[in-house]
Formats: sequence, structure tokens, C-alpha cells
Amino acid sequence: MDERAIGVFDSGLGGLTAVREIRRILPGETIIYFGDTARVPYGSRSKEMLLKYTRQDMRFLRSFDLKAVLVACGTVSTTALPQVRKEHDIPVLGVVEPACRAAAKSTRNKKVGLIATAASIRSGAYEETLRAIDSDIQVKGKACPLFVPLVENGRVHSGDVVIETVVREYLQELKDWGADTLILGCTHYPLLMEVIGAFMGEGVALINSGAAAAEELKAHLEQADLTVSGRDGDAWFYASDRVQNFEELAELFLAEKLPHGAKKIDIEQY
Repeated sequence: MDERAIGVFDSGLGGLTAVREIRRILPGETIIYFGDTARVPYGSRSKEMLLKYTRQDMRFLRSFDLKAVLVACGTVSTTALPQVRKEHDIPVLGVVEPACRAAAKSTRNKKVGLIATAASIRSGAYEETLRAIDSDIQVKGKACPLFVPLVENGRVHSGDVVIETVVREYLQELKDWGADTLILGCTHYPLLMEVIGAFMGEGVALINSGAAAAEELKAHLEQADLTVSGRDGDAWFYASDRVQNFEELAELFLAEKLPHGAKKIDIEQY
């Protein structure tokens, strides 16, 4: 057993969908979460800028005594994660590999759709990972840049003409192509599962990348005998800007109130 905390970070609020799953399946763990709300979204940034941001995010989280870090950001997982892993002496997990393994297991017709940020699509990381698992799998990706700001403004419910129109605009091509599995390659996107699922239809499996990563984190900690049991875990939340807005929207992502609110930090100091 190891009572040190688990660090989680994302460009904003989306990583809270992964935190929600971690708190469900690892209820004894303490979580330190950082949302880089001052610089969201990451999806339009250059690879060099993303590496800079990721190093700062990691330095902030490592100011706490951690046993592992989950990078709950699809963009960082596809661009900066390999380099950052080399720079730290604790496990640093991303969302790409877990989501791809879940998708490969799910697909029946070998047609996997991917929705993600522009940076994640450009990286080709999901395609490379899926084809390494099963070379017969076809992948069609679609960048969905409007999803993150819409989610962070609470436009996530069926019946909202704005989000339904954007979903149709982005996903019609993947639906017509015949994807039977769709990777939600950004941790904001699970908040849109109801709307996306209604559009894609019951025959299409939706892969929640944050949930898949949380399951892999659990397996990793259990294998290394690092999990905590016999207590209720805790969670601490930090943001680089708009803390009040973060607190208001966090409940939507977590389905619970923040136990200690959220604190603002100056990420440029790290």
C-alpha cells in the first residue's frame, strides 16, 4: 500500500471525467488535479508549446508527493507524453493506449472513428497505436475544435440546437463511413456522450478515453501493490485561471461538489 497521491492534469475541465472514474473505482486514493484554464485549449498549440506547457504542469504536480500521474489530456498524450515520461521517476500514464485497446476490443467491422483536437489528429498517435494492435483496423479521424468551448459553457444536453448542430456537422462523415466504434479522444467529450450517442445510433460503441485510462491506472497500481484501501480518499483541485467558473462547472464533470473548492496557482512560476 502506498498512501501518496495520484496527480491528474488537463488543459481545463475535461480531465475531471477521468477523476470521476478514478474516484469511483479507486475510492481510497487521494487525487491532486490541475486544470490549466488560463491556457485552454491545448488542441491548437504547436508541439513545442505543448511540451513547454506539459513540463510546467508536471513540475507543479511534482511539488506534491505523488506515486503516479495520469495525463488526462488527449492532446498532451499524443504529442508530449513520450518525452515527459523520460524526465520523471514515477509512472506517467496517458489516455491514448487505453482508449485504443478498448476500441480494438470493441470493433466488429474494423472501422474505428476518432474525434479529438486538431493536434491529436495531426499527431497520428491513435492510428499508429491501433494499427500496432491490429493491422486490419481502419481509422478515420475528425478534429472537433468547437466541442471543448461548448462543453466548458455547459452546452452538452440533448435538445440544445447548438450542440446538436455541431455534432451533426462533425460526425456525419464518420457515420456515413460506417464506423462501429468511436473513440472520444478528448476527456471533455464524455460530457457529450448522450448527444453523440443519439446521433451515431445504438450500434456504435463510444469509447470514453478518460474511463479507459482510469481502469488502466487501477490495474497498474494493483499490480505494483500501490493501491490504498480501508479509507475514504480525498481530492484537491487547482486551476490557473477562472477559479469560480472552474468550481461551477466541475460539478457537471464530477457529478459531485468539490470537497475543498479550487485554488488558483500561477503556472508560469513552474
